[in-house]
Amino acid sequence: MTHQVKVLITGAGGFIGYHLTNYLVDRGYWVRGVDIKEPEFEPTRANEFLLLDLKLIDNCLRATESIDEVYGLAANMGGIGYIENNKAVIVRDNTLINLNTIEASRINSVQRYLYTSSACIYPIYMQNETNVTPLKEGDVI
Repeated sequence: MTHQVKVLITGAGGFIGYHLTNYLVDRGYWVRGVDIKEPEFEPTRANEFLLLDLKLIDNCLRATESIDEVYGLAANMGGIGYIENNKAVIVRDNTLINLNTIEASRINSVQRYLYTSSACIYPIYMQNETNVTPLKEGDVI
C-alpha cells in the first residue's frame, strides 16, 4: 500500500495558497490548509482547514503534526501602502511565522519544507516602473 503524502500549506486562505491547494488535491495529495482567515473567493478543497495564528509556536506544532511536506506561504501581507507603513510589524510577524513553522516542522519530523518569499522584499524604488529589468536575489537590500 502506498503512503499518501500529507502536505501542509500555510497561507492557504490566500490567492497562491488556494490555487496550490487545488493543484495538490488534484494530484492525490492529502492537504491541510492553515491560515488566519478563511479563503476569500471559494471554499477550500483542502482535506482539512484550520484557522491558526502561526506566530504562536503551539499553533505551528498543531499545524505540522503528522505532515510530510510543508509549503510555507503564510505572511503578514497587504498592499504597498500597508507594507511601507508597517515594516517593523511585518518583519516581526513574518519572522515569527517562519521560525516557528520551521522549528515545529523539525520537531514533528517533516521531510520537506519549501520556504517562499515575495517581491515585497525588494526596495520600492525598484518596483515603481513597469518597464524594468527583472528583479534578482542580489537586488535585495
